[in-house]
Amino acid sequence: MTRTRMGVFVSMFCVFAFLSCSGDEDEEDLGNWIDRSVLDGTPRSSSAAFSIGNKGYMGTGYDGDDYLTDFWIYDMDGNFWSQGATFPGIARSAASSFTIGDEGYVGLGFDGDNELADFYKYTPASNTWTPITDFQGNPRRGAVGFGSDTHGYIGTGFDGDNDRKDFWKYDPNTDTWTEIVGFGGTKRRNATTFKIGNLVYMGTGVSNGRNQTDFWAFDLTSDSWIALLDIDDDDDYTIVRSNAVGFPIGDKGYIACGNGGTGTLSSVWEYDPSTDLWEEKTNYEGVSREGSVGFYDGTRAFLALGRSGNLYLDDNREFFPLEEEDEDD
Repeated sequence: MTRTRMGVFVSMFCVFAFLSCSGDEDEEDLGNWIDRSVLDGTPRSSSAAFSIGNKGYMGTGYDGDDYLTDFWIYDMDGNFWSQGATFPGIARSAASSFTIGDEGYVGLGFDGDNELADFYKYTPASNTWTPITDFQGNPRRGAVGFGSDTHGYIGTGFDGDNDRKDFWKYDPNTDTWTEIVGFGGTKRRNATTFKIGNLVYMGTGVSNGRNQTDFWAFDLTSDSWIALLDIDDDDDYTIVRSNAVGFPIGDKGYIACGNGGTGTLSSVWEYDPSTDLWEEKTNYEGVSREGSVGFYDGTRAFLALGRSGNLYLDDNREFFPLEEEDEDD
């Protein structure tokens, strides 16, 4: 080969290699976390949280020494925290929550000695708590909760002796709980959910020391379950974990941080409901953690608090899934 032809070949190879590497780097770095206002209160993990409109609500939890009852409100637009009315139940961690319309509900959990069954309604307009009928399943902690415009749902968790897989529906008009059937998945505690449209997606969690791999969608219009691909279906997936945070942004769902079985995680995975497939995004930019909370309004999402080993956290970051990573913001 002549020197000229060799030079052209090398140049073309370098251009191809540069484009290939650049494309891989862009894909790997897609997703950016930006620092937001830290919690004014005590750093903590395993708090209960819910979102209504452009505000996130968070309370209870454990700070490494004490179980807590204080309650805080994060304004997503203004980027500030304010303190709300104290949670009226006994101090606890690993409680569950859901929203129905423009009201939030918090209950269950663990007080350091016992699993709990009491439940309370929070009304943001008046900043008041009202007790509702106790949960009618076994008292438990680490259960998942989610809601619709008309009903709330609680399921899975740990009752002090066994992990659970039962699900219950709360009707605010009659203040009653009804068990719903049809979930074919495994028992678990500390699972994760996110809601897109009328479907609530649920997966992860741990039972008998093993991270669970099944993944499900719950149809809120029919109270029925749909089995989806396992979250270890692809050899490249590393999604399985417990005590993670789930949240939606637009038409995608996300699972972030948690405990992988050997320690805390900072990885983030994006779920596409149209393909039932996952794609890894940029890691959470703070320290790896579990027991965090998530706030979201459908187009924006925040991940805050949690713990890493014995370090309890009060930081808060917003996630931008379509931006390239920038560690300086």
